[in-house]
Amino acid sequence: MTADGYDSSRTALLVVDPYNDFLSEGGKLWPRAKEVAESVRLLDHMRQVLAATRTAGIRTFFVPHRRTAPGDYDGWAHLSFSQARAAETKIFEKGSWGGTFHPDFEPGEGEIVVHEHWSSSGFANTDLDLQLKQHGISHIVLIGMRANTCIDTTARFGQELGYHVTLVKDAIAAFRPEEMQATFELNGPAYAHAILTTDTFVTAVRDAS
Repeated sequence: MTADGYDSSRTALLVVDPYNDFLSEGGKLWPRAKEVAESVRLLDHMRQVLAATRTAGIRTFFVPHRRTAPGDYDGWAHLSFSQARAAETKIFEKGSWGGTFHPDFEPGEGEIVVHEHWSSSGFANTDLDLQLKQHGISHIVLIGMRANTCIDTTARFGQELGYHVTLVKDAIAAFRPEEMQATFELNGPAYAHAILTTDTFVTAVRDAS
C-alpha cells in the first residue's frame, strides 16, 4: 500500500481520542498503553503528523470518545463490556483532567470537534460523516488511540461510506503488540487504502503541497 495524493482540499486528518487518560503520565489508561506507545514514539509521531497537515492546509477533525458522566448508561439494555468498565472507572470523565485533550493535541482555530462517539466508531451516532461531506472530504487519515478499537472501527466504517482511508501506523498505539499486529497486519489491509509510517506520510503531504 502506497501514499496517495493527499490534496489538501479533499483530505482530512482524524485525531481519535487524544485524551490525557490515554496519552499522558497519570492518565487512567496510560499504564496500559505506555509500552506500545513509547515503542512506536506515538506522541512524537502524532505531533509530526499534525504539524505537517496543518502546514499543508489539511483540515483537522477531532474524533472524541464519550466523556463519562453520571447516569450515562442507566437502564441500557445492551451495555458492552468496555462501556461498563468506562462507567465503573470513570474513564474520560467529563470535567476531569483525564477527560480533556492532551495539551499538544488541542483544536486550533477552524478545526472541528465532532460529536462524541459512545462506542468504537467515530461515525456511528455522530456528525462526522456529515461534517466531512460538507467540507468536501474524500480522503481520511487516522492517528491516535486505540488501534484495535476506535481506530479500526472508525476506519472500517469510513471505507464502507466511500472514503479513501489511510492509517499512520506509528502515530497510532494500543495496549499490546498483538493488538497492533491485528490492526496493521491482519485487519487493516482488508479495508485501508494505505498503511504508512509517519515519515512516508509526511513526505507525501509535502510532495502534494
